[in-house]
Amino acid sequence: MTQRILISDPLAQQGIDILEEEKSFKVDVKVKLPPEELKKIIKDYDALIIRSQTKVTKEIIESADKLKVIGRAGVGLDNVDIPEASKKGIIVMNAPMGNTISTAEHAFSLLLSLARNIAQADSSLKGGKWERKKFMGVEVYGKTLGIIGLGRIGKEVARRAMSFQMKVMAYDPFLSNEKAEELGIESVNLDRLFREADYITIHTPLTNDTKGLIGKDTISLMKKSVRIVNCARGGIVNESDLLEAVKSGRIAGAALDVYEKEPPLGSEILTSEKIVTTPHLGASTEEAQVNVAIDVARSIKDALLDKGIRNAVNVPSVDQEVLKAMRPYLELAEKMGQMQAQLIEGFVKRVKITYVGEIVNQNLNALTLSIIKGLLSPILEEKVNNVNAMVIARERGITISERKTEEVKDFAHLIHVAVETNKMTNTLTGTLLMKNSPRIIRVNNFYVEAIPKGHMLVIDNEDAPGIVGHIGTILGNEKINIAGMTFGRDKKGGNAITLLNVDSEVPKNLLEKMKKAKNIRDVKYVKL
Repeated sequence: MTQRILISDPLAQQGIDILEEEKSFKVDVKVKLPPEELKKIIKDYDALIIRSQTKVTKEIIESADKLKVIGRAGVGLDNVDIPEASKKGIIVMNAPMGNTISTAEHAFSLLLSLARNIAQADSSLKGGKWERKKFMGVEVYGKTLGIIGLGRIGKEVARRAMSFQMKVMAYDPFLSNEKAEELGIESVNLDRLFREADYITIHTPLTNDTKGLIGKDTISLMKKSVRIVNCARGGIVNESDLLEAVKSGRIAGAALDVYEKEPPLGSEILTSEKIVTTPHLGASTEEAQVNVAIDVARSIKDALLDKGIRNAVNVPSVDQEVLKAMRPYLELAEKMGQMQAQLIEGFVKRVKITYVGEIVNQNLNALTLSIIKGLLSPILEEKVNNVNAMVIARERGITISERKTEEVKDFAHLIHVAVETNKMTNTLTGTLLMKNSPRIIRVNNFYVEAIPKGHMLVIDNEDAPGIVGHIGTILGNEKINIAGMTFGRDKKGGNAITLLNVDSEVPKNLLEKMKKAKNIRDVKYVKL
């Protein structure tokens, strides 16, 4: 039976050759298709390979009657409606390893360009000027590089910095002190990194926590001689605050490869001599383009021939029939991991998972992978999936243990997830109601019943009159509607916890306001 593959963006010939070697495949290369044309023809294809140009929208997916897999020759999948693809049973995969070296080299190239004013001096000389004194640079030897996010790319940047005899410190919530020492890197908190680094380079995803991470407040902590590099995601750096800091001399300079809006044409960022800019070139090397083409072609080939699923971002590596039965358990497991990532503080050291009751007859390996995927995904810059989650955890020195028991008490099946960091241990217990509705029924020692979905607030408070009304008033004044509420306490008038489902995002300033309220000790915002 012939399977048809559509390649809708330019792809290196090496990747096309891998697919065309398989006699049961028919490969069509049709680039720059208008959305309406793609929507019209996608019904005839079993696989779609894209890069960044093609937008795989809900409408296109709805028209994809035969589509089994979407492959992105690269890392980012912002141009694919993954939830919609998942609903339709379409595997979405990427090529996360192919551009690691390319992006790391570009980040370090920008760092060196900042240090020696290379871009500015080149422009000046080509403009007919000879301005040696104007472009006096600084050495990187002996300086401190602060890396925010020590994933694949961050580690490669660190290796290059150490070869230049720079001192390297890094902030990564999932990097233990022991693992950092093994790599020759000092693990630090963000506050210290901002205060001590001579150069700062960013390698994290864009999340609620990292959006605007480099802004007015954090810049105020930095040395006046600091130079900032961002090859990760636009929006992590507040461009207005950065521009003001450069103009005022608060920092020495910056280099950007990604922007809040792309292309950033017309932005004042492009007019500053102290800010080096490149047009999102992190993965733009011949080698990287070949590597990602080969990676995605091999993954697509294996998936279509039922030889295994690699680098999938939306399904675990299990048989499709088993997956259908397990989906509610997998959803619960991943949501519990995501919640833990947003509730814990400090560096993760251990994850202890206990399966209780009927659930022990399920594919526990897939469940554990889903928990770890959920735990790691909110922080790391790479797309964590069920294939690489355990590898990434091991790289960060995280110990993972499983225990199972068929002995049950109040529920037919339970999942306990305890995450131990260097600062705390946090435990969640979850179950399924009616075999398909996920619930969180315990947070540490407090019994609750919360739906792990959407926007949530987890409030540590005293069991005192008026708490509910006060919280409701604060949220109501900001037009934030409460969709669900549950409480737990250890004793009357003692310690308590309040979990809220709300209909919209809760801004940071409102969280700070709630933390200052009477009888409230802490408030954490969770987005699932």
